[in-house]
Amino acid sequence: MEKLTDKVAGMGAVVSQDATTFRVWAPNADTVFVTGTFNKWNKTTHELEKEENGYWSIAIAEAKADDEYKYIIHNGELILDRNDPYAREMTNSNGNSVVTNLDFEWEDQDFKMKSWNALVIYELHVGTFNRKNDDEVGTFQSIIDKIPYLQSIGVNCVELLPIAEFAGGISWGYNPSYPFAIERDYGGAAEFAKMVNEFHKADIAVILDVVYNHFGPSDMDLWQFDGWSDNDKGGIYFYNDHRSNTPWGDTRPDYGREEVRQYIRDNALMWIEDYHCDGLRMDATSYIRYEGGGLGDDTEIPEGNILMRDINAEIQSKYPGKLTIAEDLKGHTLVTESVENGGIGYGSQWDMNFVHPVRKALIEQGDEYRDLQALIDAILFQYNNDVFQRVIYTESHDEVANGKARVPEEIEPGRADSFFGKKRALLGIAITLTSPGIPMLFQGQEFIEDEYFKDDEALDWNQLKKHTGITRMVSDLIKLRTADSQQSDGLRGQYTKIVHCNDTDKVLAYARSTSEDFLNSTIVLLNLSNNSFTDYSFGLPFANQYRLAFNSDWSGYDQDFTDMDVDPIAVEAIPYDDETHKGITNLPAYATLVFLPLNE
Repeated sequence: MEKLTDKVAGMGAVVSQDATTFRVWAPNADTVFVTGTFNKWNKTTHELEKEENGYWSIAIAEAKADDEYKYIIHNGELILDRNDPYAREMTNSNGNSVVTNLDFEWEDQDFKMKSWNALVIYELHVGTFNRKNDDEVGTFQSIIDKIPYLQSIGVNCVELLPIAEFAGGISWGYNPSYPFAIERDYGGAAEFAKMVNEFHKADIAVILDVVYNHFGPSDMDLWQFDGWSDNDKGGIYFYNDHRSNTPWGDTRPDYGREEVRQYIRDNALMWIEDYHCDGLRMDATSYIRYEGGGLGDDTEIPEGNILMRDINAEIQSKYPGKLTIAEDLKGHTLVTESVENGGIGYGSQWDMNFVHPVRKALIEQGDEYRDLQALIDAILFQYNNDVFQRVIYTESHDEVANGKARVPEEIEPGRADSFFGKKRALLGIAITLTSPGIPMLFQGQEFIEDEYFKDDEALDWNQLKKHTGITRMVSDLIKLRTADSQQSDGLRGQYTKIVHCNDTDKVLAYARSTSEDFLNSTIVLLNLSNNSFTDYSFGLPFANQYRLAFNSDWSGYDQDFTDMDVDPIAVEAIPYDDETHKGITNLPAYATLVFLPLNE
């Protein structure tokens, strides 16, 4: 008879000094056994003891890290082989659970994520970001290999598409079969920890995309886990009525069950506590809040709001500075309103009010159709009087797939690296990196990647060799945004105002500042037309002098650019555009100029 020992707290397989404790929630089971490599897969040797509220547990001395295991659940005449809902690793999505003891030596004790107003997020997909060969998926190690590159362009935060174990080896990641298990094809738990550690050593934060609006729907032992279900639905982990339905399957978790809310809460905290993630981006939160995602006359799911509110409140209480981001895309202030003020409490949210009008302004074929007022509204929009409660972008995994292409490809299909494709796409990047909000780029955007996102095709790094100068341009702008410099701190400020709008010539200028009086502003001047202008005039808040800090038209970025001379800027102490001063400069076609103040 194998030796049993005292149990320890925790769900799943918890390794302690003398044993491994197995604990599982199966309220409708009559008996539960655990079988695995430690008992030669005997299905009746180790019977779990019934605890309160449907939990079962046992501690087994012989069970150790890397052992494979499953639960055997008896419910009447049903005998079910089930993987552990809390499994930290799987042999594969149709395989066995693996006892995982993350005994990792962290070296990131001194790391601290940048303040949210200084973040520049780079969204990437592990499987495609850096594939060594077409027939191999990317891994955590292949991402580590690219950390020096990301560091060199100035990125200070990466956001990973979901990495929880999913069906097969190729996926976007939004079909989690086992939310606690880290995809084995990517490298598993220890390799993920190593990757986070290496990012932190490079002074780069890591935010992880997680999926709580549905699970699966395939390769998923959570379905009718302990044999019970109603209406032939999913059983204890899922709603068993009309609320189960989502666009991705009949698998919306039952947020009304305390144990299911605890399961999701434990998952969210695991990424932060055990793997040192700096934040979470929660997918499609509107489908946690509403049965139909908030469209039309929709029905709210109050317990979904409770779930998210409680997770956000706990993270903020225990780990201030960690960032939770909602992909809600409904433009609701409630999402990022503080819990104290009755909100759901996310730190920021993806902003539909930015991406759609900005992309439209870039993609319009005729300059005369560019709607500057819509662009102004997109730049100035904010939630709850905090401009950093939104994440702004022109490309994301959603915006460059499912029938939608990369911005330069949308501008000139088949000729993404044409003058117009490059120029207007870079206008979009510049608007993103200079507007109020937390800016985000999608993998390859910085070197004009023109292929739409597919989970089975690698990012084309040959584009980097082709567009090295453009990557430098994006890098220069990132570093201007993130520099710890008083001169450029306006780009990290709460205050933005439009100082010039010429809808006839399609020229727009705005001031960014850390102070409401705008006396020490960073000035962004945009030309959204194919016309170049000499001695162009625009309004300026007071400054003795301004210096040109960035010119997207410099031929060093691309030989196709005009390299029009725009420096120095002339400043006249006469009112213009309702501002105290007038600025005069040359302005190239489809260009962004950034001026920094030189006040004494």
